[in-house]
Amino acid sequence: MDQDKLLAPCVGRDGVTRPVIEQVLVNLPPSIAKRWLVTSADRPEVIRLAQAYGCEVLLLHSAGMGDSIAAAVAASASGAGWLVVLGDMPFVLPSSIEQVVAELERDRISVPVHQGQYGHPVGFGGSFGPGLMALTGDRGAKPLFAQALVREVLVDDPGVLWDVDVPDSLYYR
Repeated sequence: MDQDKLLAPCVGRDGVTRPVIEQVLVNLPPSIAKRWLVTSADRPEVIRLAQAYGCEVLLLHSAGMGDSIAAAVAASASGAGWLVVLGDMPFVLPSSIEQVVAELERDRISVPVHQGQYGHPVGFGGSFGPGLMALTGDRGAKPLFAQALVREVLVDDPGVLWDVDVPDSLYYR
């Protein structure tokens, strides 16, 4: 069986080797107080790490991005907004996350931009709750951009574009 990519060893920006998901969790700034991690019940180590870093864990049978976002937003529906952080992007700087959050407003999407490309994590203001909860399957929230005021947050951080889909990408260079 292939190893869960979220548990693959990953050398972070600090030179420390941790599982991919732990690198993501380490990079969340303390200002992100309410944290939800959506995963399936068959990932006990991912669940353990999420809880160790102060996340509420939401178990979901579907692995689809849309289903995951919808479930997390529904579980935290009283929030003033949401930050969608991907579990396979371990090199995002905490300062980039803080910049995206700082630009978040009720009727706005804030997205980091590095060298002209949209990256992650993406912030959604409170007015996007219904749209986020309506997502299904493996489609993410990109369709919501068409009907939104999008604040592009310029960052000098290649980590906002860097997911770890192949083994060579597990090392910060």
